[in-house]
Amino acid sequence: MVLVACGPFTPSDGIAFEPLSDLLEVVARDRPDVCVLLGPFLDAKHEQVESCQLLGSFSDVFRLCLRTIIEGTRSAGSQLVLVPSLRDVSHDFVYPQPPFPFPDLPKEDRARVLLVPEPCTLDID
Repeated sequence: MVLVACGPFTPSDGIAFEPLSDLLEVVARDRPDVCVLLGPFLDAKHEQVESCQLLGSFSDVFRLCLRTIIEGTRSAGSQLVLVPSLRDVSHDFVYPQPPFPFPDLPKEDRARVLLVPEPCTLDID
């Protein structure tokens, strides 16, 4: 089973990532073999991002989002594919986009988490 979801993963009235939490519950319940998540993860067009009303820097909030996704899908054992968007505020606004840099990716997750460029071709099974 392949689950595909596209951001943004925040409601328009806040940066609380409630839709992302709901998605992670679905992943934990359904245990897909592959979970493909397309950005934006922290949307440059979000009102709180545009007005710089975040409690941390863009990169800190983005890293927290990625950690939440990785830890939230760990128990399901799903292969996780993360694809950037041109609207990701903490990523390069060039096309084609390189994959997300995430040097502190936990060692136990390196085999199952795939950070890909945009565009990319995925060959699943």
